[in-house]
Order: sequence, then C-alpha cells, then structure tokens
Amino acid sequence: MRHPRSVLAAAIGVGLAAALGATPATAADSSAVPAADSAGLSVTSKALTAAWESYEGSGEDARATEAFFKAVQKSVAEKRAANPGARAVTVNYSAAGAPSFRSQIARSTQVWNGTVANVRLQEGPNPSFTYREGNDPRGSYASTDGHGRGYIFLDYRQNQIYNSNRVTTHETGHVLGLRDNYRGPCSELMSGGGPGPSCQNDIPNSAERNRVNQLWAYGFAPVNRNR
Repeated sequence: MRHPRSVLAAAIGVGLAAALGATPATAADSSAVPAADSAGLSVTSKALTAAWESYEGSGEDARATEAFFKAVQKSVAEKRAANPGARAVTVNYSAAGAPSFRSQIARSTQVWNGTVANVRLQEGPNPSFTYREGNDPRGSYASTDGHGRGYIFLDYRQNQIYNSNRVTTHETGHVLGLRDNYRGPCSELMSGGGPGPSCQNDIPNSAERNRVNQLWAYGFAPVNRNR
C-alpha cells in the first residue's frame, strides 16, 4: 500500500518471475523487517515505500486495475449467463498460490461478504481470480494473467509494514470494481497506504459498499464505471 500496485502481467515480465524465484521471508516472519529508525521506518522500508509510491496513481496503475476488473467481469458474465435470474453472483477464487496469507484472505472474504449483498466471494473450483505471494519492489497489486482471469499479488515486505488485512481486503476491492483513492482518509479502504502504516482499518466505508452493490446488482449490472 502506498500500497497495492496494479501492474499488467505483460509489464511484470521477467522481474516478477525473478521475484517469485527468490527465497522470501514469510508473511509472518517479523525478524525479516529491519529495525526501525527514529521516524518509525528503516532505511530499507523507506526505500521500498518510495518505490511503491512511484506507481501510485500512475496511468500504468489505472490501466492495469481496469484490465484486472475487465478480466473478472468477463468471468462473471459467463456465470451470469448460466444463471441469469440470480440476484447475487458467487465469484470463486483460489488461495493456493498464497499459503502464507490464508488468514488474511479469509478475513477479506469475511469482510466483503459481511458488508455487501449482491456478490459473494468463496474459495472454490474454476476460480475467476487467484491470490499469489512473493517479493516485488512494487508491492502488492491486482493484475491479469493474460488468459481472461485476474490475480492478486501480495508482497511480503509490504504486508509487514502495513496492516496485512487492510492490504489484502484493499486488493480484493479491485476484484469488485473499486478504484484506488490514495488521498482518502484511513476510513476509506481504497485509500490504501495513503494514510500511512499506522492505519489499521480493513472495512470499506458506506460509499464503497454502496458502489460495489451498485456494480453487482442482479449478478453484474452494466453501469457506468466512471461515476
């Protein structure tokens, strides 16, 4: 966060492959975080935060987030066609690629299923999106796999510096069609890392909940995403 970086799969390329190939600290390995300086962040953490910020609000970020959402939308349209009368649609995901974050993913699912009515998330077969984990200097992000599906990448270090439940629930918000708004307050989930590492909120506010319900009305209503 300063936070989740939405990057197209094509833009990830070899860099992400190298990151995934590295031997990472696990998400729970607090010993991997350097000792903090008087400002509360180590030099290494500050450098990483600066790298995450360089993507924040960029055109690449916006395009990648939109591509991710469209990939999930395509998958959902197939489900909707199979059951056109459904009031709510169930979107399956796989957490197999992010075993270190199973509790955070479960928390994110609980948060979204408990706050919106028109879409349900569950781990299951034929997933519309997947979770992955590893090291990446851009932090966590939502992207596409190039095959009509989306995935959420959870970066180890970023999830040590920021509230990991907030990072994961924020990224999952992109699955549901929400965009980043880093200038928002801590009470706004999609403000991501904008409020800083001290922000602990992992619950979408009423405007975010209403927007998701609007987007997913009757399975997935065609509405203006620019509103």
